[in-house]
Amino acid sequence: MAEYQNIRTGRHCAFVMHAHLVFVTKFRHNVFGDRHLKRMEEIMRDVCADFETELVEFNGEANHVHLLVNFPPKVAVSKLVNSLKGVSSRRLRQEFPDLVRHYWRANKLWSGSYFAGSVGGAPLSIVRQYIEQQNHPL
Repeated sequence: MAEYQNIRTGRHCAFVMHAHLVFVTKFRHNVFGDRHLKRMEEIMRDVCADFETELVEFNGEANHVHLLVNFPPKVAVSKLVNSLKGVSSRRLRQEFPDLVRHYWRANKLWSGSYFAGSVGGAPLSIVRQYIEQQNHPL
């Protein structure tokens, strides 16, 4: 199997788990400018630190953001996402009152949905092949 780098360890486990997260603004409105995205990255890094996760990469456009998060097995992705979206929405609303005009009708910055995909390691075909080639006891 491929050599892993940056293996993290817990009390009873070793892991390398990454998720690609995408959050879209409500009604796909073009909301963010450069200053919003820079502050949002700081906010999301703080939230990730609270969950003992690492925000490896962050970027976005006017109506959506992408995150690459390294997380331990004890963290439920859905709970992390809920916190990331909730905290970022609340803090951005407080710090940038100009954003209110974009979501006054729904009173929400983010769409209720999100994308989460597991990433990293070997492709599924290689993992499947590795598992199939294990020595099965007779």
